Amino acid sequence: MSTLTLDRAPEAQRAEPRGQVTFARVLRSEWIKMRTLRSTFYTMLAAVVALIGFGILFGAVDANRWPHMSAHEQATFDPIGTSLQGFFLAQLAIGVLGVLMISGEYATGMIRASLSAVPRRLPVLWAKAGLYAVVTWVLMTAGSLIAFLSGQALLSSRHIGASLGDPGAVRMVLGTGLYLTVVALLGVAVGALVRNTAGGIATVFGLLLVLPALAEALPSSWADHINQYLPSNAGQSLTALHHEAHTLAPWPGFLVFCAYAVAALAGAAVLLKRRDA
Repeated sequence: MSTLTLDRAPEAQRAEPRGQVTFARVLRSEWIKMRTLRSTFYTMLAAVVALIGFGILFGAVDANRWPHMSAHEQATFDPIGTSLQGFFLAQLAIGVLGVLMISGEYATGMIRASLSAVPRRLPVLWAKAGLYAVVTWVLMTAGSLIAFLSGQALLSSRHIGASLGDPGAVRMVLGTGLYLTVVALLGVAVGALVRNTAGGIATVFGLLLVLPALAEALPSSWADHINQYLPSNAGQSLTALHHEAHTLAPWPGFLVFCAYAVAALAGAAVLLKRRDA
């Protein structure tokens, strides 16, 4: 009897790790969820198409109307920013999908299974946020580079294009990918905080689009100080060619935007631990 028990002990020890919850296994589980959902594919495709498509569109339009521009328009023309304007629509798709990454599980009730399989809960949030951030950074950085090169190819027909060697070009191209990555993290955090798809999307749109519009209605003495610290305004300073008055410098502005995302993720982590699924 004792010999049989001793023989089975190593087998039991080897079998235990199979059911052990590790962060690598949580990541693998979340990766399977992400890549098998149609909403992920189509929303990311929409973001890439918006980023590249509008870069090509604006490049073609501005190249066509260049001879008809006024002297002031030609003097202030920004060829780099022109080919990257698609990020404005891309951020909406990225933000929506970020919310859906977690609010969708609350809507279907699948979150109970996820949190039952990972009782500590927080690894689920970190895995979702981390995976989505990596995927977004890779796709959006590649998309911004393609948009830049495509747009400049069209603008070069008028000899007004730019190259990656021009001042600010690399920062703006990489900055577009970084900005959209933080939008992705903000979307996941808001989805975890609100736990409702419609409410989460409305909150993300409010932070990125409505707040800057409302701030414009403030007296200029207030707006000049407030606008630069709003989430999207701070983050988009990284994608601006020139540092204008009453705006943050590119990297400090991006750090402010990151701080918003970190604060939202911290709040989501606290509530995820305290609230019932």
